[in-house]
Amino acid sequence: MQKLLTHIEKSQIPESVQLSMDRVLSAALDAVSPVQSVTHLLSVKNGNISFGNHHIPLNSVHSIRLLAFGKAAQRMAAGAVEALSSLDIELQGLVIPKHIDSSIILPKHFEIVAGGHPIPNQASVIAGKKAAEFVKSAQTGDLVLCLISGGGSALMSLPVEEVSLEEVQQLTKLLLACGAEIQEINALRKHLDQVKGGGIARFAQPARVISLILSDVIGNPLDSIASGPTVPDPSTFTLCLQILEKYQITNSVPNSILNHLRKGSRQEIQDTPKAGNPIFKSVINLIIGSNYDAAQAALNQARQLEFNTLLLTTYLKGEAHQAGQVLANILQQIESTSEPLPRPCCIVCGGETTVTLSEKHGLGGRNLELALGAVKEMDGIPNAALISLATDGEDGPTDAAGAVVTGATYANGLQAGLSLNQSLTTHNSYDYFKKVGGLIQIGSTGTNVNDLVFLFAW
Repeated sequence: MQKLLTHIEKSQIPESVQLSMDRVLSAALDAVSPVQSVTHLLSVKNGNISFGNHHIPLNSVHSIRLLAFGKAAQRMAAGAVEALSSLDIELQGLVIPKHIDSSIILPKHFEIVAGGHPIPNQASVIAGKKAAEFVKSAQTGDLVLCLISGGGSALMSLPVEEVSLEEVQQLTKLLLACGAEIQEINALRKHLDQVKGGGIARFAQPARVISLILSDVIGNPLDSIASGPTVPDPSTFTLCLQILEKYQITNSVPNSILNHLRKGSRQEIQDTPKAGNPIFKSVINLIIGSNYDAAQAALNQARQLEFNTLLLTTYLKGEAHQAGQVLANILQQIESTSEPLPRPCCIVCGGETTVTLSEKHGLGGRNLELALGAVKEMDGIPNAALISLATDGEDGPTDAAGAVVTGATYANGLQAGLSLNQSLTTHNSYDYFKKVGGLIQIGSTGTNVNDLVFLFAW
């Protein structure tokens, strides 16, 4: 992997330390490589297709229909094709990524259809229709192999008949802007979309379904990752209405959506399939990579480089700029008392923060906003850095994965004529770091397990 930290002044972080940081960050991303995550779990041996501790006799499988969707879809599909290469069984494929990467080689007969993200678009609906038709055609004796990764909720969409794509887009924008958590957003998605909330499992009946899942949700709740297309849905229509009330956006939501949710709450519409529904008897869902795996790999690498290490949490939530302030305070504590760890140290935390947008806002994402929130608190701290990183390489609608903050960032911003308070108020974090230096621009990584923050002191 290329060097991650290429825009930091040498005077702030010595080259030897930068190289160590690169190795730590790269170890985190390598640990959740989609290809390796799939091939580690999926294999053909002893007359079985094996998925970890689950085994399916080859003579019971007529054909395999591989459906991959999410930001890691192409690489996960490549891993599955590699793992199943020795089979004589027919293998068909439909792959739905965010970006089509021509360097990833898949069988020529596989269909690749890119969807829209983070707002579903017409391409997402085309992908959703194709996915529904693809799994509906499976028969008894067929195996539907779902390869699921973050971003799948937007990339593959099939709105219920009463609701248009434009109305789903309007709701999605409202939810993203108001600071709703991903579980709340996905609860609404599941009740407005036919392929979410167990929808793919329902369409695939009577075939057997195996889902290998790269998690991008805190705590790995199966029903929230890509809106749980092969998982029982514990959320309800009533909960969806409560979420709209919680964020005071009920009056802004299209009437068709409100009417659909209210009909559901009155049990005039069948709810999403719940635990105990017989459609899930032939479904197995397995997590193959997560934020925790990436964090642990980073810590293992840091220990090899003789850093003192600590996993702070993989449940980081809340407003991004406030999280940045708190994490910078930990570096202040290290500078003051050598606690919770003495130098040299590396503290890692992961999760997914939120950004509640004002009506007029600039360009950024939650990782950039977290870093921006740390700038003032980091001011003057020597030999320390806070690094925020979106593991997919794309923070919000930007070309950056995150940013690096040092004790000189605030002063550099003042020298560049920038107002930190104004940048925070207008959520214009990208422009701030572009002018000050510190953007991490590595392009799409092909994986997605939420966000990581690294606190280094040397």
